Formats: sequence, structure tokens, C-alpha cells
Amino acid sequence: MALNWVMLDAIRNPVPIQDETTIATVEVECTLIVPNAPPASSPTSGASGHSKMKESGTIHLTDKRLIFTSRSGGSAKLSFESLTIPLESILSSKFEQPFFGSNYLVLGIRPSVGGGLTHGTILEIRSLNTGLFSFVGILEKTRERAIYMKRRSLDDEENLPAYSSSTASGSSHHDDMPPSYDS
Repeated sequence: MALNWVMLDAIRNPVPIQDETTIATVEVECTLIVPNAPPASSPTSGASGHSKMKESGTIHLTDKRLIFTSRSGGSAKLSFESLTIPLESILSSKFEQPFFGSNYLVLGIRPSVGGGLTHGTILEIRSLNTGLFSFVGILEKTRERAIYMKRRSLDDEENLPAYSSSTASGSSHHDDMPPSYDS
């Protein structure tokens, strides 16, 4: 996961990586909670050693990543401009349904090395104009498929070469047996 590393086109849509397909797009408000962030003098900094950043924008779900791009704030300074999360880096997800207020999704995320975030980073996603329940289902299925494909590719790389017996090369069956055994 990396903060402000998404390559954007002229209309602020993410540029897809090789063989990437966009599955869903939702207008959201994202709250990024980064633990053990350096203390800042901004009102968004928490007293308990974490930084809370909130932005409105668009979530793009692809078959490989979850991408957030904030709306251009004109002259206003943004907390963060973009966020990219490989689907395999989503450690946990929880769909919260409070008594009062709107439903939201909480994601526990493993940060990328040099991505500007720390371990224990949490992303809260609240939908602005539609229900979030169907998006959560699509995200979970897409994430499961991405993890399955990653494991399958790792298994393919770790397969041992096919065994070939020495009888195929012309030696007799007796040569294959250990020396202390007779046939």
C-alpha cells in the first residue's frame, strides 16, 4: 500500500497497470488512520500517536488493486491525494453497521516498503451516494480471487521437475534397487 503514488490521467482517473481491468467505481469518503505517525501540529493529528487523514473522492476497484483518488480541492490543501492498495495487502475487512449513522467498511492494510505508511494502518470507507453493501461483496470476491491467483502462481514456480526413472534411459530394474536388496 502506498500513499500518493497513483499515476493519474488528465481527468484524475488512475492509469491502469498491465492487464488490469476496472470492476467498480464508487464515490466515497475515506479516513486513513496511520499509527505511530510523526507528531504534527495539525488538528487531524491524534493525541495517541496516530494521524487521521480524511478525504472525499472515488474508489476504483480493479482485479489487482483498490485505488482511491481524491477530488481536486482547487486551492485547498489535501490530506492525501491518492492511495493504492494491492488486493493481497488487505489483511482484514469489517463491514460496520452502526445504529446511528451510515454503514462503513474498515480495512486493515499491510503497507508497502517506502510507501509512506506504517504497520497497523486502517482505512475507513463511507459511501457518499449509494449503498456500500454490494460494493463490499464485490470487493471480497475480487480479493479472494486475487489471493487465489497469487498463490497459484507461487505454486507453479515452486513445482519440482518431473521425475524420470533410470529405466527410461536403458538401465535394468536391478540397478534401481539399493545394494543390500535382491530381487
